[in-house]
Amino acid sequence: MAKFNIVGYLKEVNNEWMHKVSWPTWSELQNSAIVVSVASLIIALVVYLMDISFSTILERFYGLF
Repeated sequence: MAKFNIVGYLKEVNNEWMHKVSWPTWSELQNSAIVVSVASLIIALVVYLMDISFSTILERFYGLF
């Protein structure tokens, strides 16, 4: 069984963060934030419209009885 070396592990983690991970630029982060915000608003609007339509349908259905 291999001995767990915490210092070696942390050095490897640091090496991967600095040399192997591709970090986005500030403009890429801003563009991604805009895309996520717009998508979230669209999804919220769709859910709201579904809620209103189901509510209306159920009110009319229960109104029959």
